[in-house]
Amino acid sequence: MASMLSRLGRFSYRKRWVVVALWLLALSGVVLLAVKSEGPVSTRATMPGIESQEAFDLIEERFPGAAADGGSATVVFVAPPGQTLMSAENAEVVDATLASISSGPQVLRVIPPSTGRSISADGSTGFASVSYEVPASELTEESRTALADAVEQARGAGLTAEMSGSALKTSAKMSGVELAGVAVAAVVLLMTFGSMVAAGLPLLTAIIGVAISFLGVWTVAGPLDMAINSGILALMLGLAVGIDYAMFVVSRFREERLGLDDAEQAAGRAVGTAGSAVVFAGLTVVIALAGLSVVGIPLLAKMGLAAAGAVVVAVAVALTLVPALLGFAPNRVLSRAQRRGSLDSSARRSVARPWMRLVLRRPLLITLAGVALLAAIAVPALSLQLGTPGDASLSTTETQRRAYDLRASAFGPGSNGPLTVVVDARGAADPEAAVATVADSIRLTSGVVSVSEPTFNQEGDTAILTAVPSTSPTDERTEALVETLRAARPGVEAEGRVSYEITGTTALDIDMAQKMQSALVPYVGLVIGLAVLLLLVVFRSIWIPLTAALGFLLSLFAAFGVIVAVFQWGWAADLLGVQQTGPVMSLMPILLVGIVFGLAMDYQVFLVSRMREAHVHGKPAQDAITTGFQQSSRVVVAAAVIMIAVFGGFAAAHEPLIKMVGLGLACAVFFDAFVVRLTLMPAVMQQLGERAWWLPRWLDRVLPRVDVEGQSLEVEDGSPIEQQPEPAEAMSAR
Repeated sequence: MASMLSRLGRFSYRKRWVVVALWLLALSGVVLLAVKSEGPVSTRATMPGIESQEAFDLIEERFPGAAADGGSATVVFVAPPGQTLMSAENAEVVDATLASISSGPQVLRVIPPSTGRSISADGSTGFASVSYEVPASELTEESRTALADAVEQARGAGLTAEMSGSALKTSAKMSGVELAGVAVAAVVLLMTFGSMVAAGLPLLTAIIGVAISFLGVWTVAGPLDMAINSGILALMLGLAVGIDYAMFVVSRFREERLGLDDAEQAAGRAVGTAGSAVVFAGLTVVIALAGLSVVGIPLLAKMGLAAAGAVVVAVAVALTLVPALLGFAPNRVLSRAQRRGSLDSSARRSVARPWMRLVLRRPLLITLAGVALLAAIAVPALSLQLGTPGDASLSTTETQRRAYDLRASAFGPGSNGPLTVVVDARGAADPEAAVATVADSIRLTSGVVSVSEPTFNQEGDTAILTAVPSTSPTDERTEALVETLRAARPGVEAEGRVSYEITGTTALDIDMAQKMQSALVPYVGLVIGLAVLLLLVVFRSIWIPLTAALGFLLSLFAAFGVIVAVFQWGWAADLLGVQQTGPVMSLMPILLVGIVFGLAMDYQVFLVSRMREAHVHGKPAQDAITTGFQQSSRVVVAAAVIMIAVFGGFAAAHEPLIKMVGLGLACAVFFDAFVVRLTLMPAVMQQLGERAWWLPRWLDRVLPRVDVEGQSLEVEDGSPIEQQPEPAEAMSAR
């Protein structure tokens, strides 16, 4: 591995003009393709194997043209104080507004407010339902503008009018805030390297790589029905790992350059050693992200594959474009002090010594304290509730939130999340009587406020009912109600010779959350199992992969604890623009697992590979810990700070999923880098001693040898890879 990558690094350095031209050609190609493509779409999330999805499919089959997944909107009208909507003047305004909406493009039907169903008991509030012929993602701007203009017409006539629904939702958009982390990354790189060229090179290569991956996702998004979230995730991850991977190669080149007169040889060694770590670090991320494809959720699979593609591009950039650009300024990447020869290795690494001295002196105490800290932060995760935050989580400045509040106040919180019951009465002798039996059973269930009159299809053998719960869509009691209705189904179906299924947005969110929870444990087992095998090959140790996996779980649960504390409990919610607490988005935990595991293994590979390298080159296990820590900790800290800054910028995004993932990733990287990898791992390895590198002989014979340490480079180059001597301060700590 090291030998092959070294040759690639030398080739890229030597043929730098060709390599740069090829990358610029690739960038130009995806730009042209992206301009001609339709870009990301926003489709209804399908999830095979759940009842809500099957019910949606049944509606589309039995009610042709009903557009079960068509866009919809709800317009809420409130009369002036002391008046009702039934007064002649107000009724005329409502009728005129709905007539204007009906005449708008792509509108399928408009159901006006009606007494007893969609007009409150005091007559002051009512709502109309608007259905569109096409999914919300296919609504034109003209259709949305026509709806907004009609509602504004009602407001101008004296009514309070607000609207909500899928027709109002547009694709997530990027803002400058999400990219603020790039500025932080520039400052961190400059402080780390002390050279403008060395600081700018990782940024430049990362931007080129992430541009190629993001535009590539944009190009294929239309044909593959990918949402903008896939592109944003690819951008977020590609930017973070792109900077980090390039920084590791540049850092190793600077080290090698100080000891070698031949810059091309230094580039080869940098790619052969640090590049090997980059390859395996990238592989762990790709495994975790590509593993999302086995969960059975198309949306997650597309997001995972898009992000995995961005990571692959970042690895390729680090291995080829970085050494090529180093060839244009092999000495300028060194700081002024390094170019003068006035900065020795011990001075450069002095920052790590006090911390390592503490960790090596009290390894057991440090281990217990670190585990206790992360366990305490993870406590809120025990209250994790999955769902889909709706309009209630939006700012009160949004019309959707105001419509939600008005409707909940007049009709009860459950009116914002009614359940749709699809009754299949094909096997019944009297379909109408059979449907009435189902309606009566649901109406008598505790927690149901009302059940609408049935709407039959043209054949008269299938009906749709609307059941309004007494609790809000995200309330745990609503989930219990859905389970109760489904549990009572066998008896009702046997009595009326019918079958029915429960769907609707609320039921779909509940089913999605349950499927996510059931898929989480197998997915975690899959990615951990595959990554442990990969780390076995890299480190040739039993204990290193196992402790790495346990450390990841600590970081993950601590990040979940922060997410629950902020988004469910409301701690510091105002700082992040979270208007109202609610459940954590169903997609977030499993998505966070995939990303965090890959990034956690990044730091594990970068940190421990230097320890492994020192041990392979003759240092005792405990000395190798100190040497490897001092050689890699500064860059690992800088990489972690950069990732935290990049992900923290996305925590300010408007899209709830991106906001949650951004905050979760920033916290997880902080916990994993600073608490687990830079504290717990050295402490645990100090206690293990030589046993840290133990591997059964039979397994040693079976596992392939990949030479991440660069031993083969000594033979090829004819000079040893020097290991920095261990400082006396660290030795005295033991």
